[in-house]
Amino acid sequence: MITELYFLLPLTFVAAMLNAAIGGGGLVLIPGMLTLFPAAAPATLFATEKCASVAGMATAATQYARRIKLPWGLLLLTASTAFCGAHFGARAIATLPSTWIKPFVVVLLVVMLLYTWFRPDFGKQDADIPVTRNDKVRGVLIGTAIGFYEGFFGPGAGSFLIFLFVRVFHFDFMRATACAKVVNMATNLGALAFFIPNGFVSFQLAIPMAVAMIAGSFAGSHLAMKGGNLWLRRIFLVLVIGLLAKLVTDLLRTQFL
Repeated sequence: MITELYFLLPLTFVAAMLNAAIGGGGLVLIPGMLTLFPAAAPATLFATEKCASVAGMATAATQYARRIKLPWGLLLLTASTAFCGAHFGARAIATLPSTWIKPFVVVLLVVMLLYTWFRPDFGKQDADIPVTRNDKVRGVLIGTAIGFYEGFFGPGAGSFLIFLFVRVFHFDFMRATACAKVVNMATNLGALAFFIPNGFVSFQLAIPMAVAMIAGSFAGSHLAMKGGNLWLRRIFLVLVIGLLAKLVTDLLRTQFL
């Protein structure tokens, strides 16, 4: 266990930096955990990563909230429904096959990538307009859908949230990223409401990982705020391309190997 931690904690720090800045830390951390702990059940590693991530998301959300004006009414409503969605998504893991979801996610990522790539002004300007009743309805729908996806499958949930906050509510990338951290924290808590009572979380790993998550998230959020919208937009595009490549590779491996 001690030897594995020497590799796991630096990996967790890097993943937390990436999560705090733009998302996608799970793409680094989950494969690393599967490699370091090949005998562990994947559900246990997934749940343990969620548990540690709560500390990282809370740290990032706090850092952003100190410097960026957040729409707390809309955000708390979205986060509440995301919590519920993630809880039911985690429960659905045991009953629903996940094979059908990867092709669907690939299509969504391609659309999101092309839309962002060919609209250079997308996410550069923040429209600081009052939140309407229709916005709250959209927030409920977004929270429920992304929450369920995060609890059930997970990859790219943060990227989808950032994209939707920019596209639907006309936030810039900085504000959208800050909002996504709050909602991501709620989705992790929602999934844990199922995982912890059912004994999936390894606290021996989760506690030291949470410490590394806090440090990495502190560094990542400061890096994002220093880099600004243009930097975040570029990193967002790189992340989406990387996620697309991983999912397409997984699909091809499943089909031909």
